[in-house]
Amino acid sequence: MPEISEYLIKLPFYKYLNSSEKELLLQHAVIRKYEKGSMLYGSGQACLGMVYIIDGQIRTYILSEEGREVTLFKMESGDVCVLSASCIISQIDFDTFMTAESDCRLLIINTEIFGKLAEQNIYVRCFQYETATDRFSSVMWSMQQILFSGFDRRLATFLLSEYERTGSREIKMTHEQIAQQVSSAREVVARMLKRFASDGLVKLKRGSVYLDDIKGLRRL
Repeated sequence: MPEISEYLIKLPFYKYLNSSEKELLLQHAVIRKYEKGSMLYGSGQACLGMVYIIDGQIRTYILSEEGREVTLFKMESGDVCVLSASCIISQIDFDTFMTAESDCRLLIINTEIFGKLAEQNIYVRCFQYETATDRFSSVMWSMQQILFSGFDRRLATFLLSEYERTGSREIKMTHEQIAQQVSSAREVVARMLKRFASDGLVKLKRGSVYLDDIKGLRRL
């Protein structure tokens, strides 16, 4: 299992494990591939476990009563998530969903083994709660944006974050995909993008948005 070992050592708590704990981890960790659009974890599904993203991007969200997706946070290569192991964190009592935003590979440590390590190793337990706390900070930021920021500002912030993440002025997403990311309706996104286009901030293309005026978006 040379490839699994290569990624296990990247986990922050790995160096604090004893030899038997390392062996236990090695025997129960797996690498799985998911295609873009795949549901990784959702309501009613068994806990996935602790997830380390080798490559790709995943999105975590909740569903409103009306069925609208509210994005909580996104994760990329090198990020770790323990919310998908929520059944071993008793304080987490709400349903979250995880989908693959691109083709991805994940290193997964099953819930039972990760829970056992957290019980017997204080470093793993601290890592578990610190990681959960970091994710909840991201959730609170997302909620703040939804509740207190005007939609023009939220949309501009999202477009600029994608520009900074990808290094490209062309955001290759449909209106529906953008709506999922900013927790709004497709029609609302379409109207605001049309306004941005009339203001010379963006150019609208089929399946993508081109950022014409970066400084103008930042002023928003």
